Parts: sequence; structure tokens; C-alpha cells
Amino acid sequence: MPGAAPISIDELALRLPPGRPLVGLDVGTKTIGIAVSDRGRRIATARETIRRTKFGPDAARLLDLVQRELAAAVIIGLPISMDGTEGPRAQSTRAFARNLAGLTDLPIAFWDERLSSAAVERMLIAADRSRARRAVLVDKLAAAYILQGALDRLAQIGE
Repeated sequence: MPGAAPISIDELALRLPPGRPLVGLDVGTKTIGIAVSDRGRRIATARETIRRTKFGPDAARLLDLVQRELAAAVIIGLPISMDGTEGPRAQSTRAFARNLAGLTDLPIAFWDERLSSAAVERMLIAADRSRARRAVLVDKLAAAYILQGALDRLAQIGE
């Protein structure tokens, strides 16, 4: 039912049908990084980065991708502060998730994204990527990093 509140990863594990991928999102103020898992939900792959415009067109584009992929759920990175508190970015991400949930029946779950962008940035620096190239890659790779963390947790729950 559209409008359902985002759920926990543990609750999501109980609802997932087999053989369908998950979509991961890194929702920023200017862009949304997108990643998709394989059908076995073992590996997250960075897919694309979209430049944010307005919620309606952004959501339509995301939901089109989710439908094309036959995704079972959406995982959204939640930017929690290092001390565990939620600031304005987390509140904005929660609002985005609530609004997106109003447009789809698919379950939406959050994944703590602390340090995801920093980890990806370090990886790209280690790979000797230019600053311009890192700027192009970081959001979709952060989405893959977020989604991979959720996939690993789901695999632990399923053991």
C-alpha cells in the first residue's frame, strides 16, 4: 500500500521475495546516486547518478528504474552523524523516503550511511582518479557501498 513508512532491514528480510534485486539510493542535496543488486542479492553495482530537479520528476525517474529492474525493495542511505544523531540531511532524507513511499507499494528501508562517501572517496584517490572523475563517480559508488552493506546484513539475517 503506497504511503507505508520505511521499515528496518530486519523487517525487510522477512518480506523479500526471492530472485528480485534491490535498488540502493544515496540521496544528496544535488544528486541521487543509484545502485542495483544482482538477483541473488549478493553484489551491488553502481548504476547511475541523476541530478536532482524537483521531487516529482526525480521520483518518476527512480520508480521507472525500479520497475524496469523488477526490484523487490529500495534501500536509502540515511546520513546519521558520527555521534548517532540525525541532523538536517537525515531529516531531508527521511522526508524524501516518506514522499517516495507514497508513490509505490515497494518496501523502503534505511541503511546507516556513515562514512560511505568518505570511504568511496578514499578508494577513488587510491585508484588515482582525478578530482573531476571522482566527482562524477562518488554518488553512484556511495549508493553501491550503501546497498552492499544492506545486502551483507540481509545475508547475515538469512543464515
